[in-house]
Amino acid sequence: MLTEAARRHYLEYGPFTYPGLYQEYFRSLPDDPRELSLLLSRQIIHRVTLAQGNAYANADLRYGNMDRWPWHRGPCEDDVYLTAPAIAAGLFRLDERGFVPDRRVEDKLVLTCRFVSVLVSSIYKAKGIPCRSRAGFAPYIQPGRSLDHWINQIWSGSDRRWITFDADGLYDGLGLPFTPYNMEAGQFDWAADVWRRIRSGEEDGARFVFADSRGTCGLRAAARYLVYDFHALMNHEISYVFQPRYMESFLSGGEPLEAERLEELDELAALLREPDGNFEALTHWWAENRRLRELSSPLT
Repeated sequence: MLTEAARRHYLEYGPFTYPGLYQEYFRSLPDDPRELSLLLSRQIIHRVTLAQGNAYANADLRYGNMDRWPWHRGPCEDDVYLTAPAIAAGLFRLDERGFVPDRRVEDKLVLTCRFVSVLVSSIYKAKGIPCRSRAGFAPYIQPGRSLDHWINQIWSGSDRRWITFDADGLYDGLGLPFTPYNMEAGQFDWAADVWRRIRSGEEDGARFVFADSRGTCGLRAAARYLVYDFHALMNHEISYVFQPRYMESFLSGGEPLEAERLEELDELAALLREPDGNFEALTHWWAENRRLRELSSPLT
């Protein structure tokens, strides 16, 4: 059950989703998750799609001819377009028509799932529809592994439930046994559930992977995404370069966390497994727990 306080919270913008001058334009975009996702997939290239070129998911050139991508712009632009209005500005700079289905490859942006999710949250909030980004693991991207991924949830007032969907648009028509635009329980691995399963010994965690250069998996990957999901639920959708300072060494492969800190994350995971029922407790943690909010980044 979504309380009125929680409903208002998920209508609020954070520093990454505030649309600024693009608010009215965002309101003009499609309401339907599938329609919006497919439109956004014509504006943005995932870095994996670019790296794979005209093969795999793009064998039919559904995302355009990757040979036309300007080499000087690099393989990923996550560091340039951190916020929703920055993404919109980048797209309008390259094609002043806006979010159009026939955008040229060379006029697209190369961004990963967190950035698509932030843009989607901003769009739905602008429409007056409660929305939240979520961070966890997707078992449908690569067989045998559950890869780190960001998705979205919008609140359906008529159905009185969250609609969970993957806005990347990469999986449409690729033969998934479910629709990525209205996912059911068990079709996405929530970070809190992954943390619990690894900590309890139910799984060793090897299949849960954070796609960094080390291929970090297991408890370290789960810890990172547990924090990301917490921040996202608090309207603070930090990117991959941020993490709590006290966890920095642990997340980069250093010494394990102390027992007290692991137990603290156990408590957080228990709350995140039911974020609506525990909304008041989560907002209290957000206000009081400095360890989870004092972040390191490449510049600090």
